[in-house]
Amino acid sequence: MTYAIIGSGAIGSALARQFARSNIDVLIANSRGPESLKGLVAEFGRHVTPTILPDALKADVVILAVPFTAIGEAVGGAAAWNGRIVVDATNAIDFPAFTPTDLGGRPSTAIVADLVPGARVVKAFNTLPAAVLASDPTQNSGRRVLFVSGDDATANANIAELIERLGFAPITLGALAEGGLLQQFGAPLVAQNLTKHA
Repeated sequence: MTYAIIGSGAIGSALARQFARSNIDVLIANSRGPESLKGLVAEFGRHVTPTILPDALKADVVILAVPFTAIGEAVGGAAAWNGRIVVDATNAIDFPAFTPTDLGGRPSTAIVADLVPGARVVKAFNTLPAAVLASDPTQNSGRRVLFVSGDDATANANIAELIERLGFAPITLGALAEGGLLQQFGAPLVAQNLTKHA
């Protein structure tokens, strides 16, 4: 399975660090092009490969780590999704107020799903602050928890398996209409640095 991260800001860089730490190959792309990612690659090593956005969008699993308002532009050049997995790691936030965007009660990831028709969309990697997401997943003899939700059980399981490989403890919350609402910005699970112990 091939992986790509779209976005090289705080969350995208944190995820790239975890892929490198776990020796899992990942592509990374942003709107500025591969040249802008040289520093990131020098820091993280051979498992993180910069590429152009259209090539990153061809991966089996595409992780969106761009601002919520930039998703449409980021995925606009994608080929048919044909059941590939899109992971929504974004948060719908109004700036500068830093308040949840009013989405009329819809899960933010349902809106993302509208932008990637034919993809299996999973919400993950959005609840921990970037600095925590970038740090060692092992904490107090346990593993930091990451939540997963989506309407396709197999896609949820695939991302839960990836989270395990990255060293975190996945907790699957079910469908977007339930778990997705619990995970989005302003909901109870955001910024909860929980650990799971064996």
